[in-house]
Amino acid sequence: MRNKSERFEARAAMVKINDTNSLWFKGMAGSHMPIAVSHGEGRVEFKTPENLTALQAQNLIVAQYIDSHLNVTETYPANPNGSALGITAISNVDGRIAAMMPHPERVFRAVSNSWYPEDWSEDGAWMRIFRNARVNFK
Repeated sequence: MRNKSERFEARAAMVKINDTNSLWFKGMAGSHMPIAVSHGEGRVEFKTPENLTALQAQNLIVAQYIDSHLNVTETYPANPNGSALGITAISNVDGRIAAMMPHPERVFRAVSNSWYPEDWSEDGAWMRIFRNARVNFK
């Protein structure tokens, strides 16, 4: 759905990765990291509250926007699109499919980030999902 801001949002935001069975995000639970946002239609919306409840009950919420205190947020600008519960990524039950709106492919290399720790070499934090894909989807 269209961003609640009614704007195209293009910048960095912070997300946290939850402990789910997603093969894409295997080994990343508990991570808090920046990600590129570049969309005008990225908001998650549910037709009924039961749809959101079902997603939560099945532990399928993979990633969520967080604020500067590392708390999940629905508040702009930390949540650039206004998604319910700050949802940025979900998975299917067996973990093979992930749907995500921010853009990890834009920051998977360290040099693509505006700042990164000195001990990083070429890989950024998001390289892990691409390596997981290579290992888990043969």
